[in-house]
Amino acid sequence: MPLPAPHLDDRRFQQLVDEAKRFIQQRAPEWSDHNVSDPGVTLIEAFAHMTDQLLYRLNRVPDKNYLAFLDLIGVTLFPPAPARGDVTFWLSGAQENPVVIPAGTEVSTERTVTDEGVVFTTVTDLAIVPGELTRLRRHPSAGAPADLLDPVAEGRDTAVFQETPAVGDSLLVGLSAPVPHCAVLLELDSRVEGVGVDPRQPPIVWEAWTGDGWTTCEVDRDETGGLNRPGDVVLHVPGGHASSVQGGQQAAWLRLRLVEAQAGQPFYAQSPTVRSLVVSTIGGTVAAVHAETITGELIGEAEGVPGQRFVVARPPIVADTVPLLVEVASGDGWVPWSEVDGFGRSEPTDRHFMVERTSGEITLGPAVRQADGTLHQYGAVPAAGSRVRVRQYRSGGGRGGNVARRALSVLRSSIPYVSVVENRGPAAGGVDGETVAEARLRGPVQLRAQDRAVTAADYELLARQAAPGAARVRALPAGDGSDAGGVRLLVVPAVAPDETGRIPFEDLVPSDEMLATIAAHLDERRPIGARLVVEPPFYQGVTVVARLRARPDTSAVRLRAQAEAALYAYLDPLRGGPDGRGWPFGRPVHAGEVFGVLQRLPGVEVVDEVRMFPADPLTGRRGDEVSRLDLDRHALVFSHQHQVRVEER
Repeated sequence: MPLPAPHLDDRRFQQLVDEAKRFIQQRAPEWSDHNVSDPGVTLIEAFAHMTDQLLYRLNRVPDKNYLAFLDLIGVTLFPPAPARGDVTFWLSGAQENPVVIPAGTEVSTERTVTDEGVVFTTVTDLAIVPGELTRLRRHPSAGAPADLLDPVAEGRDTAVFQETPAVGDSLLVGLSAPVPHCAVLLELDSRVEGVGVDPRQPPIVWEAWTGDGWTTCEVDRDETGGLNRPGDVVLHVPGGHASSVQGGQQAAWLRLRLVEAQAGQPFYAQSPTVRSLVVSTIGGTVAAVHAETITGELIGEAEGVPGQRFVVARPPIVADTVPLLVEVASGDGWVPWSEVDGFGRSEPTDRHFMVERTSGEITLGPAVRQADGTLHQYGAVPAAGSRVRVRQYRSGGGRGGNVARRALSVLRSSIPYVSVVENRGPAAGGVDGETVAEARLRGPVQLRAQDRAVTAADYELLARQAAPGAARVRALPAGDGSDAGGVRLLVVPAVAPDETGRIPFEDLVPSDEMLATIAAHLDERRPIGARLVVEPPFYQGVTVVARLRARPDTSAVRLRAQAEAALYAYLDPLRGGPDGRGWPFGRPVHAGEVFGVLQRLPGVEVVDEVRMFPADPLTGRRGDEVSRLDLDRHALVFSHQHQVRVEER
């Protein structure tokens, strides 16, 4: 705990007035009227008010000195972290030539009367490559493969799998060219149904061949119900899709494979058939970041003095993989300057600058007076009158970028043949910039850590520095705690709830990029021999079944929605818990506290029943009823399908 800063003078307005009146009694006893209506007392109050303002400014001196000390040890405010997500561009129709979505393409949310649109920018180029059907093969799990392209081209009904389908049977669809990150439309026509299978949950999986083997494709839409009826199938092909040789034939392959049926899931009794198949590319998906690109911004003119500062017009500056590039005009054109973390190693001829991304301030090298009285220049100084510009930077970041799925629907950049744009999943990772109060608390910890991970607090601090998009970080001993050299770091990403206030379970899993960034950052700072595991926590699902009785003047429908929202908010790994800062790691859940959450709702007359069940968020299976749900120290609670029934009088 930091030591409290003393008040240099703790007197306040009323104390100053009372003290002045006591002096009046001593120095001017003939002044007997001390009421507020007396003109002299009015002057005393005016001077007391002015003195109180001076004391307030005087008491700010310790804070200023503290912040100056933080600046001395190199503590700067963390800039806001931008949210990231995937954006899908849908074409108006299949094209004969590739459609390129260049890096820097901007999409945004709908602009409203009160709020501006949230702008996202694509990170890399996306090529939507046309692909058509060139190969079609049946590969049974046991038996010889067969070529199906000719009979399907002639319109004959052809069995997709062997006569009695078995796990491992597959249908291989060969395309004319690889289509990585693209959306592929398969238009199928069939006459005979795959008897025995449930069209709502067929035991099939679509895959694409990549350089590392078969990778699962995301199915956007399947109107065929597992090839049970005519319809369209839209697949999102993963990156790395490549051509290969299957059964002696060269193509860019997609595969429909039969998998083992789960409990209660029926399997195919006979093979479905296909008599027509048309393949085309209708879209593509690319990563985007919550930022707006500003290019060629003039930030001022050089004065020819050391330590000059410039400020960009649109702070904060988003940290990007591409280094920030500042240019200074000269007779030979624009000369680039390089960003550095400090000027300690900069020579007088080095074109270096530092940037404070939160405020958007760019600083040139200073001149420091040495012990012998001479000045040493750290970094070059541009000539007086030279124009200074930033070639390109990205402005954005913050929690405002954690938009829900399908919120990005406006294409700000004009691209031919693109009709619709959307984000099929929510954007995550947006975190607001660090405040001065938070930096004050972090300063002593950073000074003690010295950029080395020794204690649990050191690991958590350094992990937050490496990945500001992590909402929660917890360091624990690995295993059962007996291994003194093992550290288990649990990471929860910053995600936004959907329109109903709920967080999809899959969004709570941090990306591989975030985990790899944290691991690489800590690997350079951990002690020799310390073993580190960076992973998401274990999420223990919980289902609450409650029965409430509403007051006479309360709508049962509205109360039910409020009760469900309260349960999802309280049992939330990011914003729930008793203090509203996220459910504590390893804290058990009691049915009694859930009862209290519901009873405190306005409009609830009485809570008749509260039942609590452990649940698996992946499979949805529910366990036996419990009154207390214990969590391991590496676990967090997750709300899974609460059920509330409200009875009216």
